[in-house]
Amino acid sequence: MSITAQLRDSVTLPGGGALVNGYAFEVDGERLPRALLRHGHELEVHDLHEVFAGERAPAAVFPLPWPGWDRGVHSVSPDATFAVFSGQRAVRAVGRRGELLWEYRHACWGPEIGHPHTGDEQEVCRGLEHGSCQVSADGRFVWAHVVVEPEVGNWQERWVLLDAGDGRELGRIPLDSAASGSRHLPHPDGVHMGLCIGMGQDGVLLHWARWDGEQLTGWDLGRRTDRILLDAHPAHPGFLTVEHYGTDLELHALDGTPIAEACLDPDDDEEDDPPRWEYDGGFVDAHTLISSVTGSGGPEHARHRLLDARTLEVRGEVEYPGGAVDSYVRPLGDGTWLTYDDTTGTLSRWAEAGACAR
Repeated sequence: MSITAQLRDSVTLPGGGALVNGYAFEVDGERLPRALLRHGHELEVHDLHEVFAGERAPAAVFPLPWPGWDRGVHSVSPDATFAVFSGQRAVRAVGRRGELLWEYRHACWGPEIGHPHTGDEQEVCRGLEHGSCQVSADGRFVWAHVVVEPEVGNWQERWVLLDAGDGRELGRIPLDSAASGSRHLPHPDGVHMGLCIGMGQDGVLLHWARWDGEQLTGWDLGRRTDRILLDAHPAHPGFLTVEHYGTDLELHALDGTPIAEACLDPDDDEEDDPPRWEYDGGFVDAHTLISSVTGSGGPEHARHRLLDARTLEVRGEVEYPGGAVDSYVRPLGDGTWLTYDDTTGTLSRWAEAGACAR
């Protein structure tokens, strides 16, 4: 069954491809969607509603503390007064003028045992490994995935909770991981935080945690799950994941218990490779999910499918006016989703034809 999409907004946004194929998307404390886009030596914050209303200027701009460091997943406070950067050897909070607010030092993500540092704060060591950080929805805390080296050559990764005002460590969770990278997902309940750690060929680890004001409590889904954390919605107590190789989507309760599953027919592809769910799925709204299905190609061969948000039953494949849209998707949770045209630099916002969207 085909479901017709209706174009709600369209605007030119250079670098906007990171919204649908990267970690440039974030919601503020009121769950308004924002784009965190790196341009040169700066991180620009764009309110997406204002972007589609015609505002081209960013709502805030933060100088990058380490211009040569192009990895790590960063975050901005709900009121956009400060940004927190996940660096190679530190987590650093920076004000709008670039002033250092605080710094939390940790070991180097560079994988070379005993490699020296020159003392230059801007030095970038060999390796692609990185952590991530996330400001809480109320702006009071910073969650960060870091690496420590208690003994020379003996690394351990940790998940730490920091005071957003001064960077003090409030709690820590030791992690049994060897990350290539990670990202956080704040649960819309404002209490729980998710952490997804990619370990390359060694799979994926998925953790959840909460802070009750005195104690940091965490739990993980176990190495056997090998699932990538995708999204959560205020109307649902759990979260959505995709299997590492895209074989299925799953809805989970917050303790990890599977609630519903969506698999793919191995013959559901016109090319040689079996189809797979991509890493871009999520909640269009409380009732509907969207995800891309690809086979032999990348986004130029992606097909977008809408699913029931409770049963994961496929409702139908999206049909766009004017033909296929060569893009992954980014659902906004308000009844709409984004696509991006790399050729024209156009960011488009879509909704199901006839549906109401905020």
